Amino acid sequence: MIPFVHRKLTVQLVAAHAQRIRVLAHMSYSAEDPLAVTATFTHEGRLLAQWRLDRRMLAEGVQRPVGEGDVRLRPQRAGTRNELRIELSSGNAREGAGRQRAVVLAPAPAVVSFLEDTYDVVEPGHEKVCVDEFLDELFARTGK
Repeated sequence: MIPFVHRKLTVQLVAAHAQRIRVLAHMSYSAEDPLAVTATFTHEGRLLAQWRLDRRMLAEGVQRPVGEGDVRLRPQRAGTRNELRIELSSGNAREGAGRQRAVVLAPAPAVVSFLEDTYDVVEPGHEKVCVDEFLDELFARTGK
């Protein structure tokens, strides 16, 4: 059995006019993919989006602003609450699809607790990735 961590967090999706909508974030971590955390966002049983986030970047984002491009993280205070601001972008404006953007606010202590559980599975700095297997899988998918 591959060690696995899963946690459900209630997060807030920032909608138009700064309105906050509560959604569930299913945070998952597997020793099989030790560098990534999968965040699956759902609302009323519907899948909204799924993102793979860098585990180290997620940990750093609780402390300081990190990220460029499609994923940006930074700490944020809301009254007495510490939050992790997660900004996600997708699409390519050059291809005519336009860019879509979402801002999710997660309770920072819950994210830190989840990350600590992942460190029990694979300690930071001890992640191992088999590059040959990754390349074989990648080439099998692309047909090369």
